[in-house]
Amino acid sequence: MSQMHQVAPGSPRPTCPGCAEPLESGDLFCGACGYELSAAPAQQDEHPTVAIGPGGVPPAPADTPVEWPQAREVDSSDVPAPVHLPSDLAGTDSGGAELPAAARPSSSDASAAAMPGTEHSVPPVPDAPPVADVPGVPGVPGVPGVPPMPEVPPAPAPVQPVQPVPPAQPPQPAQAPSGPAVAGNGLDDFDEPSTPSRPTPDPRTATPTPTPPAGLKLCVACRAGRVDRDGYCERCGHAQPRERDHMEQELDAVAAASDRGLRHHRNEDAFAVSATALPDGSPAVVAVVCDGVSSATRPDEASVAAARAANESLLAALPREVHPQQAMHDAIIAASEAVNSLAAQGGPATPHDPQQNAPACTIVASVVAGGLLVVGWVGDSRAYWVPADRSVPAARLTEDDSWAAQMVAAGLMNEAEAYADERAHAITGWLGADAYELEPHTASFKPDRPGVVVVCTDGLWNYAEGVEEMAAAVPFDATQRPLHSAQVLVGHALDGGGHDNVTVAVLPFPVASQGAGSA
Repeated sequence: MSQMHQVAPGSPRPTCPGCAEPLESGDLFCGACGYELSAAPAQQDEHPTVAIGPGGVPPAPADTPVEWPQAREVDSSDVPAPVHLPSDLAGTDSGGAELPAAARPSSSDASAAAMPGTEHSVPPVPDAPPVADVPGVPGVPGVPGVPPMPEVPPAPAPVQPVQPVPPAQPPQPAQAPSGPAVAGNGLDDFDEPSTPSRPTPDPRTATPTPTPPAGLKLCVACRAGRVDRDGYCERCGHAQPRERDHMEQELDAVAAASDRGLRHHRNEDAFAVSATALPDGSPAVVAVVCDGVSSATRPDEASVAAARAANESLLAALPREVHPQQAMHDAIIAASEAVNSLAAQGGPATPHDPQQNAPACTIVASVVAGGLLVVGWVGDSRAYWVPADRSVPAARLTEDDSWAAQMVAAGLMNEAEAYADERAHAITGWLGADAYELEPHTASFKPDRPGVVVVCTDGLWNYAEGVEEMAAAVPFDATQRPLHSAQVLVGHALDGGGHDNVTVAVLPFPVASQGAGSA
């Protein structure tokens, strides 16, 4: 028997359980949404205090079904739209508790079980095509005069959600488990793009993209395609940054950085930094910087070969009681032989270079060992001494093998005039088979105070050519932070225009103990 809602004098007016609209005395149905008030529970006058969980949300009892409101929207026949059930959606309720299984329909709802828009214990398939009315088929919802479907136990919690069938289309066959891409589609084994025939997977259950095999490079642009041997993505065609475009290395007592610059298509510089021990156990630190000659063939290979050969020669000689200056001379000879061997190997001729010349590069290196500061060079790469006490003047430790340096040495031009000439950077000495005569330059110094040695290519000193300019560009904490200082100096060249490759090594020089080493 239906119960009529009475409003007692002075008490608040009751509201509809479905839409919360105020009700009038004696209403059997809500005037706003049509909710049947005979099935509504009595209004509770008491408001008990509940504990507040994390985030200010009252925790929901585990055995309490979730309240899903009646839908307000109606279709053209004034029938409320279907509502969702807790089992339709995975997740938690507003209290953070796991959603309980759908409750069975009560006896008061049995009469409405066959009406569209009411709740059922078995949720319908989302977005399934509408079922046509078929007279005489029992258990089909929506057919007039047909009894409702029998009660079914609550469905167990789903293990893996099934991809929904697109609306207004015939049901699709079950999709096979994900695996390698189909052969011939131009995609990688670890590629899982979204296509019309493959719905986008649920992000909550989708399998993440597997890590590529060791040694396999992924495109930095699309993050999916393989990178071929030429440095291009096989999927999107994006050119990949090469390993030598920017390089950094740091040891305890030396650091170096190299950058392609802003104008060149590749980095033709190279460096090597290392450390070893002298026979007495004291440390020996090495820095080698090479600059490939762009007008020669394979300048990038020449600089790498020279830097490696010189570094290995120094590491082999210094622990054997070879004087650091003699070890430097021998290292430059070894670097020259390594570059010459590239010319002996030869290379394929190209239409633009049918008669290849020999690979060539410049070199500058420094060794700090036994209280000595030793430098060696061929070409126009330089080494500077910058003391930690900036009140003491800095110094350039090398002399260029260049046209400008020859003009100044001969007294034909002053330094400003010589370096303003377009022939200023034409080198007169280099490593390579085409060199006139190899004349390694070496020098030894014995500083009496701490500082750093800056070993660099002309890509840096073109923007800090004078000694004072170079000292001003070196950070004050260079002796404690050599890598940071190398990064700052590379940035100084890039900020100045970055017209050439930039490479710099920073070698801190500690004060030697009394009697250590010899000149």
